[in-house]
Amino acid sequence: MTAKQRLILICAILSLGVVAVAAEHKDRRITVYDGTGIVELADQYIGTPYKLGGNTPAGFDCSGFTSFVYSKAGYKLSRTADGQFAELRPIKQPEIGDLVFFRISGDRISHVGIYVGDLKFIHAPSSGKTVEYADMRIAYWKTRYAGARSVFQE
Repeated sequence: MTAKQRLILICAILSLGVVAVAAEHKDRRITVYDGTGIVELADQYIGTPYKLGGNTPAGFDCSGFTSFVYSKAGYKLSRTADGQFAELRPIKQPEIGDLVFFRISGDRISHVGIYVGDLKFIHAPSSGKTVEYADMRIAYWKTRYAGARSVFQE
């Protein structure tokens, strides 16, 4: 084996190691963001229009908004509210940055927002509205509340 071939082989092996480390890091659910950091990210999009199926700052639906915000922090979430509800760790009481879920009609989880504390959350509500804060004490949300989930480790 020539020196050039050995150098190519060494570079190839090192490249595979870098790819493996990068892939392992991408799948982790640990980032530098805590709940407060998530809320700070979410707050940047107050006033963004609602768009059914939207998951960019041009327009969000509820789960598009939460998946977008968490992706900015390095977390990968399912694209639907019921998918996020199913995949995340159930918690009794939400803390800042956790996700809160609602059943708008029927038994299906159909709405999600990011808990900001003091029984309030930020979300992309519905057609014709913009990303906003809402109060979970209001009867509409209180009667539809389905629970909270967290991406953060215990």
